[in-house]
Amino acid sequence: RLLTNRRISPESVLSRPAMETVELKTKQGQTAVIYLQGAHVANWKAADGEDLMFLSKQAIFAPGKAIRGGVPVCFPQFGMMGPMPQQHGFARNTMFEVEGREDWKVVLLLKYNGTTQAAFPHPFELRVIISLCDDNFQQEIKVTNTGAEPLPFTCALHTYYKVSSIDAVKVVGLKGVKYLNNLEAQREVVEEGEAVTFSAELDRVYCGAPDELAIHDCSSGRVFEIKKVGFPDAVVWNPWVAKSKAMADFGDEEYKEMLCIEPAVAGSGAVTVAPGATWSATQLIRTHKA
Repeated sequence: RLLTNRRISPESVLSRPAMETVELKTKQGQTAVIYLQGAHVANWKAADGEDLMFLSKQAIFAPGKAIRGGVPVCFPQFGMMGPMPQQHGFARNTMFEVEGREDWKVVLLLKYNGTTQAAFPHPFELRVIISLCDDNFQQEIKVTNTGAEPLPFTCALHTYYKVSSIDAVKVVGLKGVKYLNNLEAQREVVEEGEAVTFSAELDRVYCGAPDELAIHDCSSGRVFEIKKVGFPDAVVWNPWVAKSKAMADFGDEEYKEMLCIEPAVAGSGAVTVAPGATWSATQLIRTHKA
């Protein structure tokens, strides 16, 4: 069903302005809330109510403003990897429509005619399909080129994971993979560690990353197993101290309880979809306690 939040007072996570959402729930009690603006998954909760995705307490809920946390859909551009002047494209700030839904699944649709963004004159249909099952979260994007010319784009599912303490977290599966270090003008580096750990700001695009990665929260014992299909790259990001303080919609200390692992089309180059064709990619997240 569609749920509308009451308008109480502006722009805070505790008093959100009226923005339409869809709520998913499994028979086992897992839930997810998705905003129609941006097809944005704002939270995913375990059956016992534990938050599995990070959502900032200072997130701004307002039309045209991206939500800090959950899963922003970066399309048709990731970061500044494309022709658009705005970072991460425009889908995350645009209203989608509900094309179909069940208690545990929803299909959201954005139709773009190619005329409202001067820097991106390529018509498309973007579908975001979100589903829950047991301890699994699945998100698929489907891009259909509705224009007469090839459709080039980069993209990412900018997933924010909730962790107990970032200094107790490790990401495994990236040893030997080349990455672009965004903190050093995208200098190319090869990952040498058995696991990626965190003790300072980290912002990397792993190119040609393996399709299976894992986050180990060594403090809580929670494990997130991530499987990506169709996305060649994976972005790993934590803003640490200085950048956290510079973001108005992010708490100064919240970097300690989040980590982004983002399946992406980024450093490996843009995807190009022929007229009338459809491209798709998926992330499947399974979580359990070790």
